[in-house]
Amino acid sequence: MPPWLEKLLPIVLLLVAVSVVVARLPRVDLGHEPGFLRRRRWNWIVLGLTYAFLYFGRYNLSAIVGELEQAKILTKEQFNELDAIGLGVYGVAFLLNGPLTDRWGGRATILIAAGGSALMNAGMALAMSEWGADAAREGAQGLDLATGAALTGAPVESAGSQLRLALTVLNAANMYFQSFGAVSIVKVNAHWFHVRERGVLGGLFGILISLGLYFSYDWSLLLTKELGYVASFWTPCAVLAAFFVAAWFAVRDSPGKAGWKDFDTGDATSGQLRADGLGVVVRKLLAQRIVWLLVAIEFCSGFLRQAAMKQFRPYAKALGESESFVYQNWGMLLCVAGILGGVFAGTISDHVFGSRRGPVASILYAGMLLAVIGCWAMLGTSGVGWSIVFLSLCVIGVHGMLSGTASADFGGTKNAGIVTGVIDGFVYLGSATQAFVYATSLPKGDAAKDAANWTAWPLWMMPVVVIGLLLCTRVWNARPKAGGGH
Repeated sequence: MPPWLEKLLPIVLLLVAVSVVVARLPRVDLGHEPGFLRRRRWNWIVLGLTYAFLYFGRYNLSAIVGELEQAKILTKEQFNELDAIGLGVYGVAFLLNGPLTDRWGGRATILIAAGGSALMNAGMALAMSEWGADAAREGAQGLDLATGAALTGAPVESAGSQLRLALTVLNAANMYFQSFGAVSIVKVNAHWFHVRERGVLGGLFGILISLGLYFSYDWSLLLTKELGYVASFWTPCAVLAAFFVAAWFAVRDSPGKAGWKDFDTGDATSGQLRADGLGVVVRKLLAQRIVWLLVAIEFCSGFLRQAAMKQFRPYAKALGESESFVYQNWGMLLCVAGILGGVFAGTISDHVFGSRRGPVASILYAGMLLAVIGCWAMLGTSGVGWSIVFLSLCVIGVHGMLSGTASADFGGTKNAGIVTGVIDGFVYLGSATQAFVYATSLPKGDAAKDAANWTAWPLWMMPVVVIGLLLCTRVWNARPKAGGGH
């Protein structure tokens, strides 16, 4: 069996199993016509896959950082600094792009996201090509990245510095375009789904994240090993360009723009005829305790999510565990974990807790606490990888419930972009915080080869997960105040 098929087959089988399970769940019957449901499904699939492949063009650099470090191109400390800048741009950009999405519509902004990210990935591929993919792959053997000549010290450092500067700028620009992704998908789906249908939708949001992570981590690594570093940038560039075209033809902002009748979605702006101005929305947000709590919880989620996904592979690489099952199948395991977490979260939200998101987030945060304790207790053993996989399962489930679902519930169809932008902005401020923290606190050089020197990794996560769990209990009974029904 070809390696790519061996990696893809478990994901396909799991998605088939999940589809069967979801299809057999009791349906929330809101009287939608079969034709409407088919059109909505087509809208959702193209939009969702475009969003999933944005992840392919976002995490591809972090997926190959171990190989870049081994080739003496980019150390994990330099990557964390580069990454922190990109994540900071991503977080701040939400504050601008949320209102723009409410104004322009989610269709326009998902096109901006896909097109812009495709161009930035092309730029990163060209930056790598300038020094030569083959020469870069020989860097660990002492070759100049620019010419492939024998290592002499200064020329290599100069070439590496220029490449790192280019990657820093292009990655930051990529993260700006990427920040349109989540707000676009929430904005569009807020018009197409009633609040009572959005729990399962939030689970699907988690599945999309998981598929994107799978392609990022496993396929980027496979492409790098088989075809060189540039392939891990050109491939998502091509895929995003293809989905730009697909989204152009298939995605519409609302049922009314697709030839169907718009309906009352029962969320926070239900019955409101027009969107509020930015100042009015901001004042409403600041006056809502629930929004402040969601923001704080998602800051914690952002810290924990990236601490799991971006620090495990450098940890395993440093300890000589790069041939382990978890390391080699990191993307696949993240995908499986995310699918299970998303389906679990969405199902129990709508079918057990009456479309409340707080109880689900509390349960998943409790799971994260157990995972962090397990990671700390098992440092230096194979159990660390499995603890981090379980942590990822829980945090992707929370992210789908809060950023993917609660933001639409409490923002409503009119203001979903702004609310999602604010909440997701804090997710990535949390992400940037972990990057800065770990850039200085993780062991370097030979010290990184000793598992005892990695205790800072789980210990920094511990207070964050405890605070997140306590905050989740404060939104246990939170529901949007709707102005009308379906």
